[in-house]
Amino acid sequence: MVNAEMMKRLSVKVAGLSMKTPVTTASGTFGFGLEFADFVDLNQIGAITVKGTTLKPRPGNQGQRIVETPSGILNCVGLENPGVEVFLKETLPKLKQYDTRVIVNIDGDSADEYGELAAMLDVDGVDAIELNISCPNVAQGGLAFGTSCTAAAEVVKAARARTHKTVITKLSPNVTDITEIARAVEAAGSDAISLINTLVGMKIDIHTRRPVLGNTMGGLSGPAVRPVAVRMVYQVAQAVRIPIIGMGGIASWEDAIEFFLAGASAVAVGTANFQDPRLAQTISEGIASYLIENHFDSIQDLVGLALPDR
Repeated sequence: MVNAEMMKRLSVKVAGLSMKTPVTTASGTFGFGLEFADFVDLNQIGAITVKGTTLKPRPGNQGQRIVETPSGILNCVGLENPGVEVFLKETLPKLKQYDTRVIVNIDGDSADEYGELAAMLDVDGVDAIELNISCPNVAQGGLAFGTSCTAAAEVVKAARARTHKTVITKLSPNVTDITEIARAVEAAGSDAISLINTLVGMKIDIHTRRPVLGNTMGGLSGPAVRPVAVRMVYQVAQAVRIPIIGMGGIASWEDAIEFFLAGASAVAVGTANFQDPRLAQTISEGIASYLIENHFDSIQDLVGLALPDR
């Protein structure tokens, strides 16, 4: 259990967002948080990042949506969710009962939709919004917002103009230079950056000789992507001044420490939640013990120690 001394060392502030621990949950791996309430004390998590929320309800993709791979999973869930109005009316009032921060991941088909969602979620109980810019940009022929500096910046500007909440932009790793996108969203007004989202991958059934996933390709997550995620956090930390929430394959407190050293101010636990629903809490306990054993007063003392200028 985390005692008062540990909690003092664990508390962080990310772009004005105060969190009692530096650990949140990655969008899409923790539902809306309420689904995990029987397994973990939600009050002991720094923040709950809810699954991708859209203007209208979405049924998600047809066919098989998840398949296991070595050290990870591939998914093509397709942003299944009941829509923002249901979230505001039914889910948010229940989340407000817990002493934790609520970050809402939002997805749109255009910059205007992101702006509309940001405005609707500018309410009590929502502490931050996370812009998922890895979804298809329908208005520009299917190009993902996250692979274009211009498109990414447009989304950030649209959301920033219509909310008072902390704006976090979640970056896609499926780009040539992650630092270019990071600089673009920082310049457009993003308060923080989260990375990485999933890598694109696929699996083929050698017996049917067909792709396994209903959407053919999906997002690869889990421990297999962690070295890529650490590398990208390390690069982005040297390219921008805004704080970073690191994620990608974190399954232990040791993994989390690696992200802090690479330049992250907070971390998110994703795929590993499926194996251990308590992981966000137990990782915080491990981080606290590490800080005490190594005589660090706070998480901030760790951030970026592996960077060349530290």
